[in-house]
Amino acid sequence: MAGDPVADKSGFLCMYMSNHPDTLVSYVRYWGKVTAQVSSAKMTRIDTKGMTLTYQVKGSTDTKEVRIEFDPPLLGYEEVKPRLMDMKAEAEEELGMTRAPQITSFRYSPKFMTTIIAMSFLVYCTLARSLASSEYAPIFTAGNLILSYLPSWSLQFSWGMVSVAHGLESLYVLYLCKKHRTGVVVGAQYVLATLLLGFPVIGDLRKQVQDARIDSIMKGK
Repeated sequence: MAGDPVADKSGFLCMYMSNHPDTLVSYVRYWGKVTAQVSSAKMTRIDTKGMTLTYQVKGSTDTKEVRIEFDPPLLGYEEVKPRLMDMKAEAEEELGMTRAPQITSFRYSPKFMTTIIAMSFLVYCTLARSLASSEYAPIFTAGNLILSYLPSWSLQFSWGMVSVAHGLESLYVLYLCKKHRTGVVVGAQYVLATLLLGFPVIGDLRKQVQDARIDSIMKGK
């Protein structure tokens, strides 16, 4: 007996959809016919006949489950994306979900700390080399020791990688800020933070947008 072509890739699909919590909430509310204020949702299984989602409602930590059947069932794996996209579009329209919610404040995330530490270390090593002969040299002894084990071009290469990556990421953030009408001050904060810290800022901005989209469902119905 042939296996289910969608169920065979269920793990990958669930992991992919975990990056779209706002879409999962819309599935639960509209297709799962859940009238409560759903605050978060997670896909736990999908096959040709339907998908299973777990969710939590606002003000509660209890996890509930809902099964959404596909009508008609999927004929194969290649039908997953178009079907889910169609279901997403219908659910968001019917629920009144805001497609591009306005972001009005800059939000600091603890996830920034990893990059802050990494960038601080890079600056420390850079200063260690440039101040090696100064009165401040003892402060940078550890940095010079580390650099002695690395190629001479390592600092230049690191700064080059940071400049290119963070520069491109800041352009994307500028686009997001324009799309979500952050205003000049908040937009400048996000762009500057991205130039300094890179991807974690993008991740948190996207999370803020997803939270706002979920909140728009709660307010809409």
